[in-house]
Amino acid sequence: MPMFEQAFKNIDDVLWKEAGCTTELDYTEQTSWLLFLKYLDGLEQDRALEAELEGKRYTFILEEPYRWESWAAPKGKDGKLDHNRAQTGDDLRDFVNLKLFPYLHGFKQKATGPNTIEYKIGEIFGEIKNKISSGYNLREIIDHIDELRFRSQTEKHELSHLYEAKIRNMGNAGRNGGEYYTPRPLIRAIVEVVQPRIGERIYDGACGSAGFLCESFDFMKAKTGLTTKDLDTLQARTFYGKEKKSLAYVIAIMNMILHGIEAPNIVHTNTLTENLADIQDKDRFDVVLANPPFGGKERKEVQQNFPIRTGETAFLFLQHFIKILKAGGRGGVVIKNTFLSNTDNASVSLRKLLLESCNLHTVLDCPGGTFQGAGVKTVVLFFEKGAPTRKVWFYQLEPGRSLGKTNPLNDEDLREFVALQKTFADSPKSWSVDAAEIDSKTLDLSVKNPNGGEEVTHRSPEQIISEIAALDAESVKVLQTINTLQAGISQKSKEWVKKRLGDVCTLQRGYDLPTRLRVAGKFPLVTSSGITDSHNEFKVKGPGVVTGRSGSIGNVFYIEEDFWPLNTALYVKDFHGNDPKFVYRLLTQFDLERFATGAGVPTLNRNFVHDEIVVIPQSPTEQRAIVSKLDSLEKETQRLESIYRQKLAALDELKKSLLHKAFNGELS
Repeated sequence: MPMFEQAFKNIDDVLWKEAGCTTELDYTEQTSWLLFLKYLDGLEQDRALEAELEGKRYTFILEEPYRWESWAAPKGKDGKLDHNRAQTGDDLRDFVNLKLFPYLHGFKQKATGPNTIEYKIGEIFGEIKNKISSGYNLREIIDHIDELRFRSQTEKHELSHLYEAKIRNMGNAGRNGGEYYTPRPLIRAIVEVVQPRIGERIYDGACGSAGFLCESFDFMKAKTGLTTKDLDTLQARTFYGKEKKSLAYVIAIMNMILHGIEAPNIVHTNTLTENLADIQDKDRFDVVLANPPFGGKERKEVQQNFPIRTGETAFLFLQHFIKILKAGGRGGVVIKNTFLSNTDNASVSLRKLLLESCNLHTVLDCPGGTFQGAGVKTVVLFFEKGAPTRKVWFYQLEPGRSLGKTNPLNDEDLREFVALQKTFADSPKSWSVDAAEIDSKTLDLSVKNPNGGEEVTHRSPEQIISEIAALDAESVKVLQTINTLQAGISQKSKEWVKKRLGDVCTLQRGYDLPTRLRVAGKFPLVTSSGITDSHNEFKVKGPGVVTGRSGSIGNVFYIEEDFWPLNTALYVKDFHGNDPKFVYRLLTQFDLERFATGAGVPTLNRNFVHDEIVVIPQSPTEQRAIVSKLDSLEKETQRLESIYRQKLAALDELKKSLLHKAFNGELS
């Protein structure tokens, strides 16, 4: 096993021991921040050496004692780790949590702009937390990270492949991880069709782990005859991304760095909060490549930024992408296939916008199973902005087998599509439709192969049974983890104390705010149903806990930011020194509806809630430890749910495969 691969395996083995790290998402996140600091140290050393050769002095970005070689890996004269100076145990953990992370987060305020390495440092370490609670485990992981070298292009290339494998595993780990992973063979095919060129600006407004930007970089860098100026353009003025979620933002930056882009132009923001009317020519891009999240619901004030209002996140993103493309700009965007035929006003209006303002020249129809665990079929839209659609070429991707976790999409599956697309050739899997033939009222673009397509080859029962066995083995591991976590909580609970719930937290009725007085802003308005809108002022500083007072009694919400609780809700006015997230978890365990009183519309009686007797840990530190375990338990149960969904799908496929064999005389 190559050295880098062994180091990654060793790191995962240590993280497996940590209660706060239970999924591939956690493993990738914790590996990422340590990799980033190791990378930064190497970058600084290279810059210092260059300055020395030029007779100049280099000012390090990180000061002592926050440089990697000072706190993480102090070396002796022999170049080996100096165990006398290297911190470990509680000292190391406390230094990282109480000194290093706050220091690094402070860079956001010092930075001159969002595209600087200083700003990236501040963003990363303001968004993620160290989840490695054992300083001894942390020391072991740091020692493995310090073995890694990624100064040369060869080293970066090998590390980038390993990191991509971690992202792929994270995508397979459950419903959250899948948001960040688009199959790389599909991305490569999309890039091959769109053909980004040196000097063009490429954009992904929902970049996830930055797969589209990384693959575009690899595609463009592989061109022959590139000049130093071309390489500089690729580094600094070509790739732009935006990402809303903290973990994905950190992974995107690390992924691009490992692919060879030193200061990635990734902004941590919710792209959809930008008003389309504010986009000017200087903001536009030559190429858009993206797989925006679908199925999400955006708040009403976000929908107001778009001419076609809809709660479907992907439809808002498609409007954004069309608007932000230059005239003549090209797009390759993944979207769920129901977009082609939905009859609601927003879908029809969006198809009209796409067909009239862009030349939708190609639609790639992807088979079920392309996206692991997504449960929906997708298509890829290829379009050019600035001229209406005249003819649409469809290609129905049929790999000849059922796709699954152990049988994913590969580059060979897409080779014919890429070849035929160059000339829009007809084939048993491809055909063209004139825009004049599209129904002018419904604008239905459904994929209906007039050639009938080819018969799908079923996977053998042996292959499917093997996948089910692998899923069973995975579920056993998850159940073992759940058992260990719950046993830890049960052991601790023997030392807890009895209290009135009113002495743990004081509930207070929310504040009235008539609709006519509401002004859209950055502070959430929280009702008995959760966050329903926003306002430009807040009443309660976050983090906070809110529960339904009337209407939806029983809902409990944890709100990170400052917020305005409306009068249909009760909020925790005083936590009495207890950890807010622990109080949130505590309240969610109750059947709060039994504390409701009144005829007609029942109302939650906070006095009854306050009188309830609970058993809790005394110290906020212990409460936070319990919360960490409960968070881990929740992730593990979600992971188990995902495994069972995959197993049900495999069982369904097994039945079809057995029937197919039976009726073709293949069963012995």
